[in-house]
Amino acid sequence: MPSKRYKKALEIVDGKKSYPIKSAVEVLAKFPKAKFNETLDLAFRLGVDPKQSDQMVRGTVPLPHGSGKTVRVLVFAKSGPAADAARAAGAENVGFEDMIKKCQDGWSDFDVAVATPEAMGEVRKLGKVLGPRGLMPNPKTGTVTDDTAKAVKEVKAGRVEFKVDKAGNIHVPVGKTSFSPIQIEENARAVIEAVVKAKPHSVKGVYVQSCTLSATMSPPVRVDLKEFTA
Repeated sequence: MPSKRYKKALEIVDGKKSYPIKSAVEVLAKFPKAKFNETLDLAFRLGVDPKQSDQMVRGTVPLPHGSGKTVRVLVFAKSGPAADAARAAGAENVGFEDMIKKCQDGWSDFDVAVATPEAMGEVRKLGKVLGPRGLMPNPKTGTVTDDTAKAVKEVKAGRVEFKVDKAGNIHVPVGKTSFSPIQIEENARAVIEAVVKAKPHSVKGVYVQSCTLSATMSPPVRVDLKEFTA
């Protein structure tokens, strides 16, 4: 049963209409607010077959205004300059064998994992533990690197990852309801541009079939992507 707040929001948005991103943000701003700082999310339905390796869509994008979320970072690095730099950059957990053992024992109190190329030989063994949670370090997303300080700073500043799921969908956080409309719009633009740019060469037909913007407790607002795909 939808809440009164949700029903009120449904009266504000035209479910059959697609709004340019600026207007979509304005509509969302008029929705009744929840009692907590809701996360804003962009959802894409893509015309890809994720089972085909050449149609996998993934990448990272820095949000101009951050995600509004505190990101807890784990860095796998042997004692030395890379480990010291990661700590100095603000990583909450830094270590090698001790951290690998903690993860093997089921610990997962972090949001992003970074590893040095040297550490990856052992970290790969955590594939079954970290893979299903989307926490495996990956060179394509900049989380396997010797420059641990740069990686930690980027994810803490609001660099978000996106990856198509088995059903051909992508969900990316673009901020909080406490953000100003211009901050939300600029974050959303950065994400839309990155997803559009990540179109695999092998995809024929319509690549982005739909895009919606929503808050945790709100109905979705359909986004018109003409200005991004022209």
